[in-house]
Amino acid sequence: MTHLAVRHWTPKHVAKWLKEEGFCDYVDLLCYKHRLDGTSLLALSEYDLRSPPLELKVLGDIKRLMVSIRKLQKQNVDVLEELGLPFDGHSPTGAGGTLDWLCKGEPERDFDSSDTAPVGEEYHQYTNGKYKQQTRRLDPEYWKTVLSSVYVVFVFGFTSFVMVIVHERVPDMRTYPPLPDIFLDSVPRIPWAFAMAEACGVILCNIWLLVLLLHKHRSILLRRLCSLMGTVFMLRCVTMFVTSLSVPGQHLQCSGKIYGDMWAKLHRAVAIWSGFGMSLTGVHTCGDYMFSGHTVVLTMLNFFVTEYTPRSWNFIHTMSWVLNLFGIFFILAAHEHYSIDVFIAFYITTRLFLYYHTLANTRAYQQSRRARIWFPMFSFFECNVKGPVPNEYCWPFSKPAVMRRLIG
Repeated sequence: MTHLAVRHWTPKHVAKWLKEEGFCDYVDLLCYKHRLDGTSLLALSEYDLRSPPLELKVLGDIKRLMVSIRKLQKQNVDVLEELGLPFDGHSPTGAGGTLDWLCKGEPERDFDSSDTAPVGEEYHQYTNGKYKQQTRRLDPEYWKTVLSSVYVVFVFGFTSFVMVIVHERVPDMRTYPPLPDIFLDSVPRIPWAFAMAEACGVILCNIWLLVLLLHKHRSILLRRLCSLMGTVFMLRCVTMFVTSLSVPGQHLQCSGKIYGDMWAKLHRAVAIWSGFGMSLTGVHTCGDYMFSGHTVVLTMLNFFVTEYTPRSWNFIHTMSWVLNLFGIFFILAAHEHYSIDVFIAFYITTRLFLYYHTLANTRAYQQSRRARIWFPMFSFFECNVKGPVPNEYCWPFSKPAVMRRLIG
């Protein structure tokens, strides 16, 4: 067998090799049950050993078997190159050869192993032969951040125009009185509560802007905020356009208002857009009840603040959650939205945030075909962000120098 090329090995040859290397216990599993031949042996990775259908349980055996496999891979580098496998012997993910020009096209690698340093990364080798990954440099890709900003500005403008259309269709209160709502029927209206809700949003926004200013990867953070905020508000455009709910309170003097021609509608939409849709800036709207935009903003800012600050910053995290929850309470206490509006807004915002960041932190999924089909914008914005974004901070200006030393 020593004179036969590994690529021509049959499962019997692999069985003999496993016995020679001292892995007799796995001959039946690898060779007879799963028919591992020479080529598949070279393509085997530690992830394959740990995952179904193999699911090896003994850590020492996994590590020793991978050491033997890597020795075999090192002796057959030419075969690995012909198979399109990276030098460390991990299986290709299927995304390396057909990546879009927008992505760098770095092949995915399995980082569970610490015996061999992946090619193309900066690693520090300890005296025991183990490797520790150094701090990764994340490309800010400012042009993508600009595109995401244009996207969210467009969505906000489109949302403002839809709000004008919805206002024209708001049901007459005399014909369609407020719908029954457990919270609104049980809690008396507080006139100043909606202003307090917006004040909570302003404070949260300032905290987020400070975090964004000091975060080393501020471009990626801003891009993610814009893409998520734009997507949620685009969904809001659809929901409030297709269904018009009656006003939630008798205090709201809302009736179908006709703005006239298209220019009048656009003028009103610009007024809503420039005032951020806030009553503090003098903007008052009707009919945009499904679902609550104020709740979306409060919740999204809260999640971004808590995600991109260290876990030890308990005071900031507590304050962020208090502002989020009190802001939601004040929205309901002001009787500006139905309870279902707030609940749906909170649920959609939190789920979309968690789904997005789970996908972004799962490197094996970023370049998958399914992600490109179902989440094209996510795949576009995140294709070059490999893994979680570390919470690193720096002073973005050259002066004062003491701030650069203190924060850097």
